[in-house]
Amino acid sequence: MKRKMFSVSLLLLALALVLAACWDKNKAGPEGSPATDAKGYEASQGASADKVTIKMMHLWPDVNNSAQNKLVKQIIGEYEQAHPNVKIEIEMLENEQYKNKIKVLSASNSLPDVGFTWAAGFLEPYVKGRLFAPLDDLLQDELKNKFVAGTTEAYAMDGQTYALPVELNIVPVYYNKEIFARYRLQPPQTYEEFKNIIRTLNEHNVTPVALGSKDAWTGSIWYMYLADRIGGPDVQDQAVAHSSFSDPTLLEAAREAQALVNSNAFIKGFNGLSNEEAKAEFMNGKAAMYAMGTWEVPNYTTNPDIPKAFKDKIGFFKFPIVEGGKGNVNDWVGGVGVGLFVSENSKVKEDAKKFVSFFVQRWGELSVTDAGIIPGTKVDTSSVELPQMFKDVLNELNNANKVILYLDVQMKPVASEEHRNLIQALLGNALTPEEFVKKQEEVLKAGK
Repeated sequence: MKRKMFSVSLLLLALALVLAACWDKNKAGPEGSPATDAKGYEASQGASADKVTIKMMHLWPDVNNSAQNKLVKQIIGEYEQAHPNVKIEIEMLENEQYKNKIKVLSASNSLPDVGFTWAAGFLEPYVKGRLFAPLDDLLQDELKNKFVAGTTEAYAMDGQTYALPVELNIVPVYYNKEIFARYRLQPPQTYEEFKNIIRTLNEHNVTPVALGSKDAWTGSIWYMYLADRIGGPDVQDQAVAHSSFSDPTLLEAAREAQALVNSNAFIKGFNGLSNEEAKAEFMNGKAAMYAMGTWEVPNYTTNPDIPKAFKDKIGFFKFPIVEGGKGNVNDWVGGVGVGLFVSENSKVKEDAKKFVSFFVQRWGELSVTDAGIIPGTKVDTSSVELPQMFKDVLNELNNANKVILYLDVQMKPVASEEHRNLIQALLGNALTPEEFVKKQEEVLKAGK
């Protein structure tokens, strides 16, 4: 009798195990397919089913960045709804406060599980300190072919990728079509035509270009375009990579930048004006042109606070080619903005990676239409309702020959700061072009 009871018990135990296996299999989805969340995104391998708290820091407080702030909240809300076991705790700081806190937290090895970083030079010390986790497993799996070509490379070092871009910007030259029409001007195709426009506008006492170079990086944009159009798309990358500004086209670009200043191309007192002050001159119709990142496009398309009459006046053109130069009109100064990292020392690393994968995909789907932000992921312009200028910018990205990352972003922190100082001095005629390239090379060779 005991033997019979024992056999029945074994049979019941085996049946329970089979049923449990079938239950787990059904939970996972169709045979051979991974489990998916409520939005249809694949769940990352290794993510926990236990209660999980992911700490996230971002740089979009509600006061000054309401569109981005709302977007972050929406994505987090969707993720938490689809993953009831996960809680995302957020901390928001202004740009400079954020940078300072990240440095402090890294020194004590207490970075948030997920946060934002800038590319290249900013990223390097965190990678060398083994503070950011490689994310190549995501790029080879659910995020494969999702990003615009060349964007993830800005966050790569030694063959591994340490952040995923959420922003991508290029710098067009915006222009006031009404002012151009008044003086029978057309968007320039060549640099000589551009200089003729400057002469014509000066003759009629119209400020040609709104530039606020107190912030310095804005002046660097003009130098970078000249260096590209004269020396080609790789000359600046190579200069930073090899700590050498000896290429003669870099000196020629510095000379041409000073020549622009001396031709009164820029608004009076530009080296003492902030970017916001210069932008106001363009927005008030007091300057004919303004070169700035495509984060400005909402001001000319969707911003409800800007009058439609002004929006209708604004167009953009590519920085013109320099005749005899090596640059391509489809080379753009710009690059990725911030990207998402996962802390290497996070106690919930796999869960954090799963969240990051979800975040960049949803951000890519929502950012243009909801926040006026161009994402690092590809956008199908035929499938979304967008103002024409947005479509034109996105199509330019699809046809870009190269997007050249801002020089101060490419450089290490000390060299980056000195680059901005040197640009101010060059455009203020406080340095000769020869002194500019010499000092720039010296600070690069210092390796800081």
